[in-house]
Amino acid sequence: MAPAPASTALTQKVSSGSPYQLDKTQILKASSALLKHITTSARTQKEGSTKKDLLAGDPANPSDAQPIWLILTTKKHIVPQTRLKPGKILIPHSFYTSPTLSICLITPDPQRSFKDLVAHPSFAPKLSKYITRVIDIKKLGKKYHSYESKRQLRDSYDIFLADDRILTYLAKILGKTFYNTTPKRPIPVHLEGSKQTGDKKNAALPSMKRKKDPSDIKSIATPQAAAREIERTLSTTQVNLSPSVTTSVRVGRSSQTPEELSENIEAVVAGMIEKYIPRQWRGVKSIHIKGPNTIALPIWLADELWDDEAMVQEDQEAEKAKEKTLQRARTKRNSVEGDAARASGNGKQGKRTEADNVEAKEEVRRKKRKLEHEFIS
Repeated sequence: MAPAPASTALTQKVSSGSPYQLDKTQILKASSALLKHITTSARTQKEGSTKKDLLAGDPANPSDAQPIWLILTTKKHIVPQTRLKPGKILIPHSFYTSPTLSICLITPDPQRSFKDLVAHPSFAPKLSKYITRVIDIKKLGKKYHSYESKRQLRDSYDIFLADDRILTYLAKILGKTFYNTTPKRPIPVHLEGSKQTGDKKNAALPSMKRKKDPSDIKSIATPQAAAREIERTLSTTQVNLSPSVTTSVRVGRSSQTPEELSENIEAVVAGMIEKYIPRQWRGVKSIHIKGPNTIALPIWLADELWDDEAMVQEDQEAEKAKEKTLQRARTKRNSVEGDAARASGNGKQGKRTEADNVEAKEEVRRKKRKLEHEFIS
């Protein structure tokens, strides 16, 4: 009888450095299997369809590629509340490589300053041709207020970039039309100029706080700095954090090679562990990758189910103490209800005894009258 094949552990421990690391071989295997499945499924669906689907595309084509997601499950909530401003992690292979890429840049008021910035000769010419629309936040709210107009705006551009000073105001203006689909959420870019050194002179003096205005801008970055910031942003993936134990991060597209997808996965996992996960690797429960319509393939699983065994024991002891308290409360309540029932029963018995005594006395009187009547007659 042939011996059973040795199982490959998804958790790789090392003697030095971090106690846990990703297995690059496992990542490459999962990436290859996932990309092959997406391509095969799309081809099978296209061949088996009797009607020609005009919306169906080739997943190997960059313009029709499907997104690949990394699903990271933690042992605790990453953040206590939802953050409207996403984080950014630099990846080696960008998603935005299409030659027909179109970018909409949302800015503070006035938009003319930012249009001049993009049209400046020192701004990267290759990048400026991709920015086909510049609109400020005031005109955005006035022109696109209906659902249909927002949907048309969403479908007209590939990427939406927004000055990080106005990003928190966009959720109310754009609504669920944009924020229900993660790929079309505005990506923050830092377009503010460097602060003047003279502003630090009065830093110790008390200042009057006033309500922030999204159209209030103090300075704009230079064309060279703005171009570098936008180019760097296009080479990142966004991390939208919420009070949950599951976080999805886009790590690639179906048009990429398994090697490119594997390198992106490694970069995203390293960035998530370093920047966002409490207790880093100790706080991770599992890591999977998946496509839009595929199952999740595991690339890393934790040996420990909980973050801290001592914390689990404390929780168990607290649960036992709570159960004992509830049991004592139930016993006391049952005792009080029993005493009340017995007291109520005694009162009824006393009333019945008194009524019986009155009836007995009345019977005695009737018998006496009967005897007296017989004696006289």
